[in-house]
Amino acid sequence: MKLPALLLCLAAALPAQAHTTPDTKLMYGVAYYDEYMPQERLAQDVAMMQAAGINTVRIGESTWGTMETSPGVFDFTHLDRVLAAMHAAGIGVIIGTPTYAIPTWLARQHPDILVTTPAGRARYGPRQNMDITNVHFRQAAERAMRKMLAHVKDHPAVIGYQVDNETKPYNTSGPNVQKLFVAYCKQKFGTLAALNQAFGLDYWSNRINRWEDFPSTDGSINASLSAEFAKFQRKLVTDYLAWQARIVREYKRPGQFITHNFDLDWKGHSYGIQTEVDHFAAAAALDVAGVDIYHPTQDKLTGLEISFGGDLTRSMKGGKNYYVMETQAQGFPDWTPYQGQLRLQAYSHLASGANMVSYWHWHSIHNSFETYWKGLLSHDFEPNAPYLEAKTIGAEFARIGRHLVNLRKDNEVAILFSNEAQTALNHFPHGLKYNDILRPFYDGLYNMNVGVDLLDPGSGPFERYKLIIVPALYAAPDSLLEKLNAYARNGGHVLYTFRSGFSDQNVKVRHGSQPGLIAEAAGIRYDQFTIPHGVPLAGHGYAVSGKDNEANSWMEMLTPGSARVLARYDHAAWGKYAALTENDYGKGLVSYVGFMPSSAMIAAILADRVAKAGVAPDSDLRFPLISKSGTNQLGKRVHYYLNYSASPAEVTYRWKDGVSLLAPAQALAREGDTLKLEPWGVAIVEER
Repeated sequence: MKLPALLLCLAAALPAQAHTTPDTKLMYGVAYYDEYMPQERLAQDVAMMQAAGINTVRIGESTWGTMETSPGVFDFTHLDRVLAAMHAAGIGVIIGTPTYAIPTWLARQHPDILVTTPAGRARYGPRQNMDITNVHFRQAAERAMRKMLAHVKDHPAVIGYQVDNETKPYNTSGPNVQKLFVAYCKQKFGTLAALNQAFGLDYWSNRINRWEDFPSTDGSINASLSAEFAKFQRKLVTDYLAWQARIVREYKRPGQFITHNFDLDWKGHSYGIQTEVDHFAAAAALDVAGVDIYHPTQDKLTGLEISFGGDLTRSMKGGKNYYVMETQAQGFPDWTPYQGQLRLQAYSHLASGANMVSYWHWHSIHNSFETYWKGLLSHDFEPNAPYLEAKTIGAEFARIGRHLVNLRKDNEVAILFSNEAQTALNHFPHGLKYNDILRPFYDGLYNMNVGVDLLDPGSGPFERYKLIIVPALYAAPDSLLEKLNAYARNGGHVLYTFRSGFSDQNVKVRHGSQPGLIAEAAGIRYDQFTIPHGVPLAGHGYAVSGKDNEANSWMEMLTPGSARVLARYDHAAWGKYAALTENDYGKGLVSYVGFMPSSAMIAAILADRVAKAGVAPDSDLRFPLISKSGTNQLGKRVHYYLNYSASPAEVTYRWKDGVSLLAPAQALAREGDTLKLEPWGVAIVEER
């Protein structure tokens, strides 16, 4: 069916000018798929969006097979309908390049596009089943992108573009990728002698003596070579997104943005650092970093995934505000939110610096793979509890959004992560993968309301932070360890966990005292480690006991040199070894945790280290009461109070007198006043 004539006339009558520049207002959005609809209802959907305060929609990223029905034959009906309707309603549109799901005719025409992995050639059906380096895929993708961009570029509803969708290398390792990897190694190492030495390929006769003998890494037992290939695969993603962004820049108007919806590692929900993408490198080609964050709700809603994903994405662009391109409204059946949780989640994103909250998706899909990943509306399209709550959120965003957009965060604590360390450690996890170590330390800071930035090895300068947490930096070049040493010498505080500094950037174990180049700074050494089963800790003085006072999963037998011992192992054989130390190094302090602590022990260690570094938490509250602060675009401090609990709560406001933005008539909030939080409730105070 065609868009109702009246709506088309209204769209045509509006002036041909772009919508409001996105960074001047909060964006509240949904993904919208007109091509999935079982019946004509575009006008009705738009009216419901307007009533809910939805001011942004994302379209197009899933439309290749609908848009290009056969090679070179294009039909933009669905895009045109939605663009006209949204423009008439004053709703801005983000266009996604439709390249993450290939059409059937392309797979038939060029079956080599289907990705070859260690498991063999992919079959047609799922999305993201293609080789992003394949020349036939690139040619077809560029043609589709250019045709679509040329068609929509002058439409006034378009406010920005999303390149591809949750891009990863899809484990590509076919013959063409192998050729590219060999060329990459030639450029990086120059000679096979250098490569063989770097990776220790004499082991088990893996040595490569001629470039034409270079084997596929699919069967490699060499962690160094496999880690280099994983790094190369991440670079494929970086280059691919940059390629798409360059094409889009040829068409986009001034004031429009380019973004991408990065995702996190997955543990039934968004969890930690993505193993397959170098987010910081890939984000360089974008105007704004975007992220997809999915998390448990109901009694398991903690805000941790929202906070971690937000802190990571904000850090990708050096503290610049970011877009939440996707988060759930309802999602999985066990994620159906309690009353109030949708609102709490929305403000939690803003508290970390998001400028947009957008749901995947508007309506629940009636067939195929994601039938039971529900949107804001259920399958009957009727107003429901989430939609009614979205109306509240949209009205509040419209009313107070200018006080919340462009929040600037100035954190004094950072966590240093490394894609290279993650890949290397995950080759030798011994029961603990990288995110299993990083996330508990992030979670501990979150629970005590300490704001955090995420750093990668190329970030800088480190000196702006009082404390840097370095979890499991298993593989690192000398230059990074020296950078951390210099940071400590100049007055910074560093907290290392076990398995840091152990190997070089090529995953070759350092043959000096462990932990490598940080041994002197930490004032310790060790040459033994084991997997403990509940080894108690002694001598620390922390209020931690029982099972919480045990080393589990990993322990290193630390011998202190200049370091002070903060805890030892309470064990007949290993009691002489230190478990937790600190060492004065230059003007700074270096701490080392030689074991995997419990959550309670991590909390105690972090509280001690935060105090030693002179970092003041945002508040004296503790989870489930979370507070976050920042400076808004008006130059005023804004304080968020978030109650992740089914029980009502009270918090004492301890900052300068301000205005309670969500309260009726924006009541005054004076220092010492009590703020009441409903179950799953929120309070926001802007200082005057």
